Amino acid sequence: MLLISGWNLIFLVFIFFSFLSFYMSVYLLKSSMGLFLNWTIFSWGSSDVSMIFLFDWVSLMFMSFVLLISGSVFFYSGEYMEGEKEMSRFIFLLAGFVGSMVLLILSPNLISILLGWDGLGLVSYCLVIYYQNFNSLNAGTLTVLSNRVGDVLILLGIVLMINYGDWSFLAWMGDSIILSFVSLLMVLASLTKSAQIPFSAWLPAAMAAPTPVSSLVHSSTLVTAGIYLVIRLGWVYDFWLNEMLMILSVLTMFMAGLGASFEFDLKKVIALSTLSQLGLMMFSISLGLVKFALFHLLTHALFKALLFMSAGCIIHSYKGWQDLRSMGSVMVSMPFMSICFVISNLALSGMPFLAGFYSKDLILELSLMSELNFLSLVMLFLSTGLTVFYTFRLIYYVVRRDYVINGVSNISDGFGIMAMSCVGLTLFSIVFGSLLNWLLVDSVVVVLTSFLKNLTLMVCFLGLLVGGFVSQSSYLFDNMKFSFVIWVSGSMWFLPVISSQPLSGFPLKSGVLMSELGDLGWMEYMGGQGINNYLMRLSVFMQFLSMKSLKFFIFILWVIFSISFFF
Repeated sequence: MLLISGWNLIFLVFIFFSFLSFYMSVYLLKSSMGLFLNWTIFSWGSSDVSMIFLFDWVSLMFMSFVLLISGSVFFYSGEYMEGEKEMSRFIFLLAGFVGSMVLLILSPNLISILLGWDGLGLVSYCLVIYYQNFNSLNAGTLTVLSNRVGDVLILLGIVLMINYGDWSFLAWMGDSIILSFVSLLMVLASLTKSAQIPFSAWLPAAMAAPTPVSSLVHSSTLVTAGIYLVIRLGWVYDFWLNEMLMILSVLTMFMAGLGASFEFDLKKVIALSTLSQLGLMMFSISLGLVKFALFHLLTHALFKALLFMSAGCIIHSYKGWQDLRSMGSVMVSMPFMSICFVISNLALSGMPFLAGFYSKDLILELSLMSELNFLSLVMLFLSTGLTVFYTFRLIYYVVRRDYVINGVSNISDGFGIMAMSCVGLTLFSIVFGSLLNWLLVDSVVVVLTSFLKNLTLMVCFLGLLVGGFVSQSSYLFDNMKFSFVIWVSGSMWFLPVISSQPLSGFPLKSGVLMSELGDLGWMEYMGGQGINNYLMRLSVFMQFLSMKSLKFFIFILWVIFSISFFF
């Protein structure tokens, strides 16, 4: 009871600050104001080092959603993680995760953004390897190495911004080649954190973390950090960056939709749906619809957190089993959780008058009014149809289908902590779409023909029919003619293989391949001992280069090449 009381206290504190932040964000939105908090850390002579926080309606509204979902996840974890030995470590990691995200949200300059950005990557690695087995180690290593690419790109941007004497957002108010290059670095960094192509492999691998962590990561924290960075700096990008964002985001949406349609791991299907929605947000940013990308980011955070939490209850009732082919008839054993699961799935697919409908349908309609090439438009609507396809396939396998494994324990469906933590998110997933629509969408006029106006609904209805037919008949999976198509489509276009497996064929000094050393061979070689051996060999090589005779030889070569260059 003492532990549950602690979770309740954390939940109440987070909810209080969440509603306070939302109220302040609405006030600042209506008054068109913003607040700066300047905190001087130390001064030396004429120079001082200050920490600046920006409180405007964008940062406060997003922070309110982060705190709301974080409080629900903390409350949910009180029962889900019950019995864990290292509960204090889990609490501190979750608190550090939320603190890093809040620092990232409130930071208006690249230095403090890097602190929050790197904090997210470090804590996410600790959370992914929380269960401490070989699979979690490999998944955590892939996650942290993919995110380190974005860290390095932001560091390069910080180095280049030294030329302007400032690292804040205002330093981009100019036109130069360096600023354009820094903008490109920020876009590439956001692609790594938001798992766009070619950095998509780590996001399904991060499902090795506990389900409360997955709910927090995939709704409002880690994967949305890249989207939030692009939204913050969206007004500085050139048109060629928008073209690049459009191509990569549409490919990511289509790839994630195909992968989720042929995946049988419950958490990986939801993870791939997150990847598809992140692609939609990047696509809307590439069209210049930055405000609507934020709109979809907020609504997506609500129903995706609810989807993960309800799926976590179902997995918990199946004693940790996640295979869809062994699930079924949850509507009988867990009626309330099945309602939450279905509502979150319908909001994800964009069914009318739920949270996801107002943002998703608006982005699709505005894309029809934009100057867009036909191929991107076709892939956009194909991806939308695939979203409805795998959503209703998920509902059929989990909720509707008859029992496959009997003896499912009916845990906490009526009055448990996990079920109670889903009540608020269920309500918000229904009503918050229309509320945010009143707040954020003020002067948008959509002028389309009747066919284009109904095109989104027709695509969703077609995806529903195809998803129901394929799920019930299993013709596509039983027919050997489609086995190669299923293999290619369900493998995320071999991105996980490209991201991790080439190391297994890396030749060692003795001619032995890493794959011959066992599962931990590449970790051993690329880890501490391997880096130590590499640095020793590099030191010997540098000593060889420092020899006087070699220096003279290199100088003669440089003179010869210089003369040949001029003549």
